[in-house]
Amino acid sequence: MKYCLSLAFSWILVNLNAQLDISYEESFQQTYAHRIKQTHINGKYIPKDVEDAVARLNKIVDPHGQARFKAQPEEKAVRTIHFSFGRWMIFNWGFYEGSRLSHFLRSKGITYPDDMASTLMHCYHRRLNDKPLQLDSLANHFASLRQKEVETRLQKGEVLEKLTPVKN
Repeated sequence: MKYCLSLAFSWILVNLNAQLDISYEESFQQTYAHRIKQTHINGKYIPKDVEDAVARLNKIVDPHGQARFKAQPEEKAVRTIHFSFGRWMIFNWGFYEGSRLSHFLRSKGITYPDDMASTLMHCYHRRLNDKPLQLDSLANHFASLRQKEVETRLQKGEVLEKLTPVKN
């Protein structure tokens, strides 16, 4: 009996040490790989793609809210609810930690959680107004915006040290 307890305790310590040896990046990747396969996270249903998300939004948003959102111009409608309903999507649908929906959007080139929420709100507005979703166009739009941000930061940036390659 004493030997079994000692063996069990040793096994626990070995496994605990093995878990501590993985980097934060490895841990994040393991968690991400698990999360993107889940249909539910923290008790919330996670849509599998944009069509599923739009259908889900139709169930979540009451008819009065749908009518108000639909009646506004698209850009204004999205901007108006971004920091309320957009935040809800980001957190409940796991855009930071990864989910099957965020993974789908990443596969389309939409990588920032705020852009993911905006994309879904644009698509929802378009669906309510019987317009084509044009997901690829939205993905290109957000990729272009992010590229411009990077270029602007690089132009404003200060060179701390210029390195020259060592020749062999």
